[in-house]
Amino acid sequence: MTPMTNLFHLVLLCLLCAPAWAAIPIQHWTHASGARVYLVASPSIPMLDVQIDFDGGSRRDPADRAGLATATASMVSAGVVAQGAQPALDENALSEAWVDLGAQLGVSAGLERFSVSLRTLTEPELLERALALAARQLAAPAWPEAVWQRDRQRWLGALKEAETRPGTHAARAFAQAVYGDHPYGREATATTLDAITVDDMRRFYRRHAAACRAQIVMVGAIDRAMAGHIADRLVAALSPNGCEPLPAVAEVAPLANAVERRIPFDAAQAQILIGQPGHRRNDPDFFPLFIGNYILGGGGFVSRLTTEVREKRGLSYSAYSYFAPGLHAGAFQLGLSTRPDQADQAVQVAREVVRRFVADGPTEAELQAAKDYLVNGFALRFDSNRKLLDNVANIAWNGLPLDYLESWTRRVETVTTADIRRAFALVLQPERMVTVVVGAKP
Repeated sequence: MTPMTNLFHLVLLCLLCAPAWAAIPIQHWTHASGARVYLVASPSIPMLDVQIDFDGGSRRDPADRAGLATATASMVSAGVVAQGAQPALDENALSEAWVDLGAQLGVSAGLERFSVSLRTLTEPELLERALALAARQLAAPAWPEAVWQRDRQRWLGALKEAETRPGTHAARAFAQAVYGDHPYGREATATTLDAITVDDMRRFYRRHAAACRAQIVMVGAIDRAMAGHIADRLVAALSPNGCEPLPAVAEVAPLANAVERRIPFDAAQAQILIGQPGHRRNDPDFFPLFIGNYILGGGGFVSRLTTEVREKRGLSYSAYSYFAPGLHAGAFQLGLSTRPDQADQAVQVAREVVRRFVADGPTEAELQAAKDYLVNGFALRFDSNRKLLDNVANIAWNGLPLDYLESWTRRVETVTTADIRRAFALVLQPERMVTVVVGAKP
């Protein structure tokens, strides 16, 4: 381990212990390229975290090449081509170059975002070297065919292994029933992976990871001038092309009827998922839905679902629910596992808990307990640069107000039981939900 790596780990340890900020001013401007830039100056630790997001997540995968965004992201770290006097680097040499700097660069693809993350110390010489390597990696990925063939075989092996787990079958059936033909419900298969080529990846990367589409978020010990310099370096490495509008993605269609799917599977526990399309992240009722779900099934052992399913009836060790909002209406999902011979009873109890909550909402005591927990724990949501970066990136991606974090506790505290009843009645229809049961006894 290099001295620089030791220093990096020491700073990281200090970072995790840093106190929360009383106020979090977010600076925002638009780069000449069209990239949107966001900065939170955090001078207490000599470290910088950068995240670049593009509209290039799996919702942009062609239907016959599901997995393309994820494959593309993984291959950006598979090496770089020679540039001028700089020799080519294969994936091992590239990884070693980052280790030598004590810095990290990762590329990933989620449902909506194609993301590049950079973490480095801010010592001037080290920072410049990290920016140079990041720019080189973004500008000239090697796209080695042999690496893709190897990774595809590993991916196919993982898919095959996943088929042995009941949770895989439950999640697939649930997504297909909730999302229908919407890209949110697609998954990579052996057929779609076999169709993906490195040329597909090049085209996908060139089109989606374009400078004009970039959202750049920086959190760390830098000022506005240095942030502008960093944005210049990173934007210059990205494609200047591909700025024509991307095709619109359709909204998630509401369910017309209840759907029930029972899938035989020889397992010790039956897997149960219940839900429907939920809401978008920018829904004005986000806070009533967020707090209401904490009371319903998001609060672990203090939630209504756990009380009714576990404490009163012993049907499951735990039960949960959550909303997964995004640019489109992500799913509301309730889940639990139980003995196969108890599956029907567990489904009945879970459905009734949801029905009663939508009809009646929480009690005043439940709401106050939820508010106390959420407000008291709020500082833990951004007690490190990484967490703060994630929050600011989400604010930017979803078009939320820049004072969102500063006003968060006030928004929580003003939610009423009537707000929660109204919001849940608008979003959830208990009589039209999807129910998936995998492994129940007939």
